[in-house]
Amino acid sequence: MTGFSRPSAADGLYDPRFEHDACGVALVARLDAVPSHEVVEKAILALENLEHRGAAGADPNTGDGAGILIQIPHLFFSEVAECELPPAGGYGIAMCFLPTDDARRAEIEQTLERVTLDEGQEVIGWRDVPVDIANVGETAGESRPVIRQLIIGAGDGFRDDQGAFERKLYVIRRVSQMRAEGDLYLASCSSRTIIYKGMLTSYQVPAFFPDLRDPRCKSAMGLVHSRFSTNTFPSWELAHPFRIIAHTGEINTLMGNINWMRARES
Repeated sequence: MTGFSRPSAADGLYDPRFEHDACGVALVARLDAVPSHEVVEKAILALENLEHRGAAGADPNTGDGAGILIQIPHLFFSEVAECELPPAGGYGIAMCFLPTDDARRAEIEQTLERVTLDEGQEVIGWRDVPVDIANVGETAGESRPVIRQLIIGAGDGFRDDQGAFERKLYVIRRVSQMRAEGDLYLASCSSRTIIYKGMLTSYQVPAFFPDLRDPRCKSAMGLVHSRFSTNTFPSWELAHPFRIIAHTGEINTLMGNINWMRARES
């Protein structure tokens, strides 16, 4: 993945088969499901209190990764997007980590738009995600991707079926990433939720993403994660949450699960 990836194959003492990590996770939610900025603030506070569950390397300002998953704040996007949006649920937002090379980035953006249209959905427009690069470590800054949001409108036959629209957004994400051959990562692609994350420490997340500090940014839930990669290489795409989940504990059962699947494959 151009500019922001970890090694994909064994290299020296590193072998991806032996990856595992131990992290911190928290969830804040309103039982009445009423979105509020207070929920976002409390989720960020919870994330900051998980700093001890995260980690940093030789560069103390570069974290192993941290992030937050919230509901799409419709009021916020309807006012900051430079295009007219459908009603809430009638559009999805793809949170894209893109290459820094201008030509390659333009090519991938065209691929995303083409796949969206091929899948019968609408390209509403792009938004540059505001970031404060003063709040990112030197190591993370060297591999920092360009972060943009593609706003995708529900096509004919999908406007009244959000579940079907979500499945189409999944297809758009998977096909686009495969065609980009490793140069694209979609942190989230949904009509319900959105993820802000990166190769950051817990305290850097709200500082790096001004969107999260805006009072119009409201959600009824916030899922946060602070990553501690015990023997993996930190990278922007490995920060959590992962679209619909954030795991804590160890993933060192991965090899066992893979071997069981291979044993039962036939």
